[in-house]
Amino acid sequence: MDLKEIQNLIKFVAKSGASEVKLEMDDIKITIRTGAEGKETTYVQQYPMGGQMQQQMPLQPQQQQAPAPETPASTGEKPADDDSKFITVKSPIIGTFYRKPSPDKPVFIEVGDIIKEGDVLCVIEAMKLFNEIESEVSGKIVKVLVEDSSPVEFDQPLFLVDPS
Repeated sequence: MDLKEIQNLIKFVAKSGASEVKLEMDDIKITIRTGAEGKETTYVQQYPMGGQMQQQMPLQPQQQQAPAPETPASTGEKPADDDSKFITVKSPIIGTFYRKPSPDKPVFIEVGDIIKEGDVLCVIEAMKLFNEIESEVSGKIVKVLVEDSSPVEFDQPLFLVDPS
């Protein structure tokens, strides 16, 4: 696991609101704790082939400001009541959301596209496995709720679909 993957994991944990996450793999153990003040402490322990701890290093705590609560009037978006007629497609797993099958390919779907059951909407990478997320509904894509290459949680809304 490289530094960029660890940084992405830290960002993901900060967004998720979890107070502590522990990740153990063959040769590395990571503990991420988020405090009440938005400070994060991350410990990375790396094990050599023998299996004993080689080093423990705290990564620099990151200061994160809590985003100001947004109201529909301040963001220029429609009130949530208008979205109630839409079906929300949610993430079935935790991972990294990708709109394309690979960097040099076009996106699976765009806003305004008509989809049917079984169409691939996106890919979510989890543990180096790329999982195609298929639609369980038919309709028109109204909104993409997640940015490409960003971490997603289980049951996080990904798309809004107009079934009519």
